[in-house]
Amino acid sequence: MNRLRCPFFSLRIVSLASVCVVLGVLCLASAAMLRAQDPLDGLWQGYDGEWRHVSSQLIALAEATPEEKFAWRPAPGVRSTSEVYMHIAMANFYLLSITGPKMPDDLKEDAEKTVTSKADVIRWLKRSLDAVKQAHLKETPPHLARKVRIENRDSTVDGMYLRIIVHANEHMGQLVAYARMTGVVPPWSVKAP
Repeated sequence: MNRLRCPFFSLRIVSLASVCVVLGVLCLASAAMLRAQDPLDGLWQGYDGEWRHVSSQLIALAEATPEEKFAWRPAPGVRSTSEVYMHIAMANFYLLSITGPKMPDDLKEDAEKTVTSKADVIRWLKRSLDAVKQAHLKETPPHLARKVRIENRDSTVDGMYLRIIVHANEHMGQLVAYARMTGVVPPWSVKAP
C-alpha cells in the first residue's frame, strides 16, 4: 500500500511544484511590466516614435509625482509643476490648431493657472498628447508641406509638428529638474532590481 501512496504523493508534489513555477513566472512577468518601460522605446523611429517616447515619459513622470508636489515651484513667479504640465497641454492644442484641428471648447484660457489637481492635469495632458498623436497619424505629405502662419511668421504644418515635439521635450527637461529637486525619481531612470 505504501507503493501506491508514493506515486500519488509524488504527483501531488509535482503538481504543486508546477503551480509554484507557473505563479513564479507570472509574478516575474508582472514585475517586468510594472518596471519602467524600455527607456529607448520610440527613439530613432521617426516623428511618431519620438512623440510616443516623450508622451510616455511625460505621463509616467506626472503619475509618479505626488499630488502635493504639483503646487511646488522653484521660486516665486516661476511656473509650478502643474502649471508646466498645463502649459504643455495648452501649447499642444494651440500649436496643433495652427495645422487645422480646433482648440477644445472646454479648454479655458486661464487653465494653466486654474487646473491644478493631479488628476485634472493628467487628464488634460493625456488628452493633448493624444490629440497630437491622432492628428499626426492622419497627415499626408502634401498637407505637411502646406504653408501656415503663426506669430507673423511663415511656417509649414510639418514645422508646427516639429515645434510641438521640441516644446514638449524642452519642458520635459524642466519637469525632470523639478522632480529631482523635490525628491521624485523619473520612473524610466529607476534601475531594475
